[in-house]
Amino acid sequence: MVPLLLPAIPFALVIGVAIAESSVPNLAGWFSSSFMFGGASQLTAVTLLGDGAGAVAAIIGALTVNARHIMYSAALVPQFRTQPRWFRRFGPYLLLDQVFALASTHDAPPRNWRSYYIGAGATAWILWQLLVGAGVLFGPSISADLDIDFVVPALFLGLLVPALVRRPAAVAAVVGAAVTAAFWQIPNRGGMLVGGIAGVVAGYLAESWSRQ
Repeated sequence: MVPLLLPAIPFALVIGVAIAESSVPNLAGWFSSSFMFGGASQLTAVTLLGDGAGAVAAIIGALTVNARHIMYSAALVPQFRTQPRWFRRFGPYLLLDQVFALASTHDAPPRNWRSYYIGAGATAWILWQLLVGAGVLFGPSISADLDIDFVVPALFLGLLVPALVRRPAAVAAVVGAAVTAAFWQIPNRGGMLVGGIAGVVAGYLAESWSRQ
């Protein structure tokens, strides 16, 4: 998990800066890191609220950005099906891009897989809260002229590493990351949704061709 979180460091700091510079109270903005454990959707919601958008627009924007998690959850159904009820209810809270990248390629008995999943998710959660809090506290000292548009594409490019185990997964990861980076300027983080769809289609086609 630690190598996958390295690209997330500037991303988390950016969210903290966005909270500090927006009209959203700092404490409420930082608390959103726990309530909404998804960096891209959190940044979308905070940015929209800070720009004066209504709550409904912020919620729709955050849900649109996080739509890729529907694909993540569908892919993990076989692993979750064998887990106890408490984990099936609690586990999805920890599901984010890095956790999915690791858990989807980890082959282990149900109990060991569950421990691996929780360990990865808890590590990401703790570090994320600390990093966003650091961004809120030290945000005013960061130059407003700093170009930070690269951080989200860099985050998703970092997720390529564990996905390169099988060819269809590698194709999906490369295409999804490339399309996300190319279309990142689409409003409301729409580039992530486009990249996610492109990755799923590319992975499906690669899987179909490999069976022929």
